Amino acid sequence: MADNDIVDAVARALEEAPERNFVESVDLAINLRDLDLNDPSQRVDESIVLPSGTGKETRIVVFAEGETAAQAESVADEVLDADELDDLGDDQDAAKRLANETNFFIAEEAMMQDIGRNLGRVLGPRGKMPTPLSPDDDVVAVVERMKNTVQLRSRDRRTFHALVGARNMDAEEIADNVDTVLRRLHASLEKGPRNLDSVYVKTTMGPSVEVA
Repeated sequence: MADNDIVDAVARALEEAPERNFVESVDLAINLRDLDLNDPSQRVDESIVLPSGTGKETRIVVFAEGETAAQAESVADEVLDADELDDLGDDQDAAKRLANETNFFIAEEAMMQDIGRNLGRVLGPRGKMPTPLSPDDDVVAVVERMKNTVQLRSRDRRTFHALVGARNMDAEEIADNVDTVLRRLHASLEKGPRNLDSVYVKTTMGPSVEVA
């Protein structure tokens, strides 16, 4: 459970944001320090499952065949087989549209080599290569988990943003998500909290409130 300081910061961000005619995202603005971000090993690149979910629609596409494809149909936004994968390889515009519209891809391990050949140039630079699905994995469980997953990716920027919820969520729920993100950063950064210059929480169009 998040501490009171995080809950208070989130509550302020929600209260101070003007009303909008759409459900705003709630994001963290994360500012790094004392890292050489030209070195890929020092960049942030983490997938994090948020305990309270994202509060937003997460579009997931599964590459699979047979029974796995049939199971995925009930939970994924789209399921593509090997023939459809080959078609995407021949139509880069369609491949780019799919990549831009999709948050996460999941693929049976047996299809990963073909995905690399057909879509690697499109998905790789976007950081969207599929999560491999082994024969023992439950595709339904994997998709459900991915729906609550966010990607933290700094690339070579000292300031980057991370989705931690939506404005129609409770402050306590969002604060739990914020706490989870901060704990992961503290664990993964070379110097832990000392590599964080500052962290702010805000709605899409609202004011920033400092968290850390």
